[in-house]
Amino acid sequence: MTTSPLVLGPMMRYVDETSASIWVETRGDSRVTVRAGDRSWEARTFVVHGHHYALVEAAGLEPGSVLPYTLEIDGTQCWPEPTSGFPPPVIATLKPGKPLRMAYGSCRTSVPHDAAGNRTHGVDSLRAFALAMASDADLPWPDLVAFLGDQVYADLTSEQMQEFIRARRDIEAPPGEELKDYEEYAHLYFLAWSDPANRWLLSTLPSAMIFDDHDIRDDWNTSLSWKKEMEATPWWHGRIVAGLASYWVYQHLGNLSPQERDEDPIWRQIAGHTGGAEIDVSAALDDFADRADQDPKSYRWSYCRDIGDTRLIVVDSRAARDLAPDNRALLDKDEMAWLDGSMRGGFRHLLVATSLPFLLPMGLHYVESWNEAISQGAWGNRAARAGEKVRQAVDLEHWGAFENSFHQVAAMVTEIADGKRGTAPETIMFLSGDVHYSYVAEVERASGSRIMQAVCSPIRNPLPRLMRSFAAVMSYGVAAPVGALVARSAKVPDPPFRWKGVKGPWFTNNLACLEVVPEGLKLWWQTGVVDNGDELHPRLERVASVTVAPRAEGGRPPLLSLG
Repeated sequence: MTTSPLVLGPMMRYVDETSASIWVETRGDSRVTVRAGDRSWEARTFVVHGHHYALVEAAGLEPGSVLPYTLEIDGTQCWPEPTSGFPPPVIATLKPGKPLRMAYGSCRTSVPHDAAGNRTHGVDSLRAFALAMASDADLPWPDLVAFLGDQVYADLTSEQMQEFIRARRDIEAPPGEELKDYEEYAHLYFLAWSDPANRWLLSTLPSAMIFDDHDIRDDWNTSLSWKKEMEATPWWHGRIVAGLASYWVYQHLGNLSPQERDEDPIWRQIAGHTGGAEIDVSAALDDFADRADQDPKSYRWSYCRDIGDTRLIVVDSRAARDLAPDNRALLDKDEMAWLDGSMRGGFRHLLVATSLPFLLPMGLHYVESWNEAISQGAWGNRAARAGEKVRQAVDLEHWGAFENSFHQVAAMVTEIADGKRGTAPETIMFLSGDVHYSYVAEVERASGSRIMQAVCSPIRNPLPRLMRSFAAVMSYGVAAPVGALVARSAKVPDPPFRWKGVKGPWFTNNLACLEVVPEGLKLWWQTGVVDNGDELHPRLERVASVTVAPRAEGGRPPLLSLG
């Protein structure tokens, strides 16, 4: 059997009205060609730690066009595979004026799609969606899918990943079953994206991504003490460098527009290379990743896209933190200034995608703000040490645990909703993941834009039942006043506004969809269901839906349709 020169991909990444970026990993130094109709585009591979990659920019496309394409490596067609059974992959450019339709979610583990894998991790809702896309001609395709963190789990590895680790090092030595270096990250991404159904979906549906903690390690950058504890281990430096370097290659590079790539220091080296052999950027990328970890201001992972009458802002809420005790912030000054400049009215809808929910259930928000105050010394040094242990043990490190950052963003959002930053949008919607349950919440306001939170988590990694009970309790109204009393005991100021849950929580694996419709914003959550033991062919089932209409004139209550 002949081994294909294509290792992973192709993946359809950044797409606008006239261009598309297609990412691949190949088996060796090669030229990669994308053909669509009578057009073709080519790119040379670059190498990172023995792995070969290319990003092909298909430019000069017609807006709103849908073109089947093929991919060749050194003249041999490698995609689509002749026996795949899936529809031809396509390049679908954005159509001017077309309302946005997107899918999103977070937290997806890479285990087999068999009875054992589905029993422990549930059905992969992304895979169920891919099979529905491939078989249902009436299913409208999204313009893109946004993955909002924990695309891979570097710290909680599967049996398949552990087999790979054992074959190359002593798994009993630190970091044990966790990832150690770039080679292991490359294999983890292969496990995550090589399933035939998901691979086909990623080859035809544009994707946008941002990391969360498990892409690197649980509680990544939760506090300065956490960071110092990690840096004291002999393996952490290699891990963080490999994690950020591989993230740049496998996830971040495809987030960038052609113009943004031209400004990226690593990409400029790749694009400017004219030598006979492919360029090896291993050392440069490792140095870049090390610098990005030590000095978050040196690079920005966040990005912003305008699609029709909707702005999508994707926020890095992990690497851009300021952990200094006297200036703790979820976003450092530079990142907050960038967000401040991007948060503007003048759009029908403003979508803010951040892996960590901005609006947690209010009871949990109060608990996190209380824990921050205690950990910062509100009740003395002994309580501070205990507060830090609790923070890491139960993941109390969302926006509510960085009160200054929460208040800054809340002020921005309120100004936009009140029309002080341009024409107020109909809706300001935070899209998030991380917490392993899904819900919808809304800020209580009498006028202006609707400010809401819509969480979709997990795609495939259900919350243990004990934790489900805790999440459900914190979502009910009684938790908010109790939490407020706890927070005030540490002299934590009240949030600048109140919010409440309007849908959820629910705990199934889900992939959410969002669509701009004439009546407002339509959102729905879908899961995979196995019938008659057919584990490999789950059907897609709707779990919940919400239609958000703009606020009625005269301050009348806004319209909200729940399904």
